Amino acid sequence: MQQVAGFLLTRHWRDTPSGIEIWYWAWTEQGALRLYFPAQQAVCFVGRDAALPTGIDCERRQLALTDLGGSPVDGLYFRQQGELRRLRELATGSGLLLYESDIKPSDRLLMERFVTAAFSAEGNLTCRPGYRELTHLRLKPTALQPALRYLSLDIETDGMQGEIISIAYCGQGEAAVLIQGEAADWPSDLPLSWFADEAALLRGFLGAFARVDPDLILGWNLINFDLDYLERRCRRLHIPFQLGRGGEPAAILQPQQSGQQRIASIPGRVALDGIDNLRAAFWSFPSFSLNHVAQTLLGEGKLIADGADKIAEIRRLFRDDRPALAAYNLADCRLVERIFAKTDLINFCLQRARMTGLTLGRQGGSVAAFDNLYLPRLHRAGAVAFDVGTRSFSDTSPGGYVMESQPGLYDNVLVLDFKSLYPSIIRTYRIDPFGMARPGDDAIPGYLGARFSRTQSILPEIITDLWRQRDRAKQEQNNALSQAVKIIMNSFYGVLGSGGCRFYDPQLASSITRRGHQIITRSRDWLEQQGYRVIYGDTDSLFVLLGAKFSEDQSIATGRMLAQQLNRWWDEQLQREFKLESLLEIEFETHFIRFLMPTIRGAETGSKKRYAGSLRNRSGELELRFKGLESVRSDWTPLAQNFQRELYRRVFFGQPYREYVRATAKALNAGELDAQLVYRKRLRRRLDEYRRNLPPHVQAARKAKKVGRWVSYLITVNGPEPLDNLHSVIDYQHYADAQLAPAADGILHFVGDSFERLTADQLNLF
Repeated sequence: MQQVAGFLLTRHWRDTPSGIEIWYWAWTEQGALRLYFPAQQAVCFVGRDAALPTGIDCERRQLALTDLGGSPVDGLYFRQQGELRRLRELATGSGLLLYESDIKPSDRLLMERFVTAAFSAEGNLTCRPGYRELTHLRLKPTALQPALRYLSLDIETDGMQGEIISIAYCGQGEAAVLIQGEAADWPSDLPLSWFADEAALLRGFLGAFARVDPDLILGWNLINFDLDYLERRCRRLHIPFQLGRGGEPAAILQPQQSGQQRIASIPGRVALDGIDNLRAAFWSFPSFSLNHVAQTLLGEGKLIADGADKIAEIRRLFRDDRPALAAYNLADCRLVERIFAKTDLINFCLQRARMTGLTLGRQGGSVAAFDNLYLPRLHRAGAVAFDVGTRSFSDTSPGGYVMESQPGLYDNVLVLDFKSLYPSIIRTYRIDPFGMARPGDDAIPGYLGARFSRTQSILPEIITDLWRQRDRAKQEQNNALSQAVKIIMNSFYGVLGSGGCRFYDPQLASSITRRGHQIITRSRDWLEQQGYRVIYGDTDSLFVLLGAKFSEDQSIATGRMLAQQLNRWWDEQLQREFKLESLLEIEFETHFIRFLMPTIRGAETGSKKRYAGSLRNRSGELELRFKGLESVRSDWTPLAQNFQRELYRRVFFGQPYREYVRATAKALNAGELDAQLVYRKRLRRRLDEYRRNLPPHVQAARKAKKVGRWVSYLITVNGPEPLDNLHSVIDYQHYADAQLAPAADGILHFVGDSFERLTADQLNLF
């Protein structure tokens, strides 16, 4: 028996006559490892009094477990997952209630051992070609930070249906471009390998990839384009797509329903797409094109810009200058590698997997993460959970509380923010599925009749552990871990409020959100009793007006004092009302020196989730912050965004603004701002699926010479027209009315001006 520590990469299972085979690929310091579990069983649970359909081949055992209601359950053990699946099909519509029959055997094996990603194993170790294999093993969790090997991958093709003409990869000292052609015809200093045709190129790539043997494959639109295209071309040429370890074939699983993502199944390797994982880490960009993200983060872009006819240029380079094509191909790989490094994205993915038990490359999965963390603890408490979707409810739960705003242009506004409000509510009020099922005599009241145990709970302890991890990550300045913990903690309310969760119950979700409403409104009432005016509240924040009589220093001191006093007040209230320790924590977050709360467009009432303000940053410099306004919304033109930012800067900082408004309107009508007039919007469906109420970007797309996922267009006197097929004169009046005026009037209204009044005479000249 030998001991090995590692980090899980991929998981697999299949039915065999002797039982279910489960195997995992993992990273270790000594190289790739395959963990092999033969002859496993599929497991689910059923009520002790329930009768099974005839012909079901399983072993039934009485267990010391109950359902959440306290009724005893039996365990059902199947040699094949297919038999369990057949029982599920027979149970549908028959009234037979199954518990946890929807969990994959490869997930359950890890879950019951509390293994999320890092593990320690003891077993029989055998050397195989290119990897080691561990059998007859025992598995347990451990703490480990792996040093995964990666390659950044990019392919170039002859159009969208033609051959693959070039493949590049780089990472951790490796760099190569594999390209069709003859070396003698194209001398170059680049790391080029030449191949006679596409089939030779693909075989050469698969061989080279196996020799480098990376754990991770990085890319941009990697699964939906590069890997999917590689698999299709291999299939067309009858080349086994053996991208996995141990010679195992890879597969790109196609979506079964509209809106679903392709999934890369590559034994022993994880595909990490830059777009998907940046979004998962809550990075936001107006465009997730590689060129735009690279320009934003790195200050440099692709060698062929987004606006060019990329296909035509690639074909020209392949025909006339193949080393230049290779340089372009390799440069894209290097941009992706540098973006991953700049954002610490690999570390974020590692930390997310370590905490949740989700595989490294999985996107979303909040419900599965909840299961991984909650179910093994529930089992240790003596209970099992429902299958997803087996219960229905007539009640619903509300969303976050948003207070009616008081519109205006203000001096000195404080933002008091409850730190992770929903997780804090769960911890403080002991909100928990198991605790709600076993409330006891001295229960904590929730909403919709819910009551929660003071002594038996699981979720508050999970969140407390995550909270400690986040505090430790902040102390160690591990931003990736801190962000991963924050996202997971804040996802738990959404999970409990989702019908896709096996614990979904409106009593649970309402006991979080309605408690949040109460906390915000009672905090507002306390602040107003202290003589302060609250002009807005949004889910977990309160905006407190101080006014012009306060200096910056006085405002900051007041914000700190109010946060301290409000925390103390909540400590006293919760102890008196519920005999609970308050884990609510309100922080003084921001001091806006000047602050705008706009009205709803065309009305006098205040807007929600839309505001702007000026503040002093940590460097001591004044800066602007916008939320929900035109300057931060990607569906507005650069004209409106740039204009609004500069106009608000002038008003906030007391600088002249009237001539700036007039000059902008004049420049617009003179054609000097045409480059800022482009709308850019994504097509969410195929063009032929739009049939009624055609929006402008769809109208433009139908006139375009080439249609992609994004449409860039202008509004002309003859309606929307695409940039690549523009025939008409730009409608400048549209841009004045629909872009400049709304961006301006949100603030000009409060200083007694309007865009129309300032520009009326000027616009009449055109």
